[in-house]
Amino acid sequence: MSASLYDRDFYAWTTEQAALLRSGRLSSADVAHIAEEIESMGRSEQQQLENRLTVLLLHLLKWRFQPNLRGNSWRLTIKEQRNRITRHLRKNPSLHAMLDETIADAYSDALIGAERETGLPETIFPTLCPWPFERVMDADFWPD
Repeated sequence: MSASLYDRDFYAWTTEQAALLRSGRLSSADVAHIAEEIESMGRSEQQQLENRLTVLLLHLLKWRFQPNLRGNSWRLTIKEQRNRITRHLRKNPSLHAMLDETIADAYSDALIGAERETGLPETIFPTLCPWPFERVMDADFWPD
């Protein structure tokens, strides 16, 4: 029944499973789906980091390659994403181990966004992220 509830009404399934776990009735819990959902939550945390890095890197590329269009909006987006990434990593420190891969993936998406938003050719941008994570996150770093 729980597996079909999982497919029919996810919210009701989560409520039921939480109640089963809290009452210690582990043998009645839908362990396979619970494990799947916990893994999904972990992937979601990594994806959130990647999304925030994509936005940050996109704005750093725009800042670098369109200096005449720099403005308060870009500056504040960069500052906000740095703050959010810092908090996200503080709350999920094990994500530090995935930073190289996450930055590479985020930069790949940021390149597409930069080409789309700037109208500049793809060839103008570095193919690999030109800045290490520490530099990207440095509050005093504004690429020129």
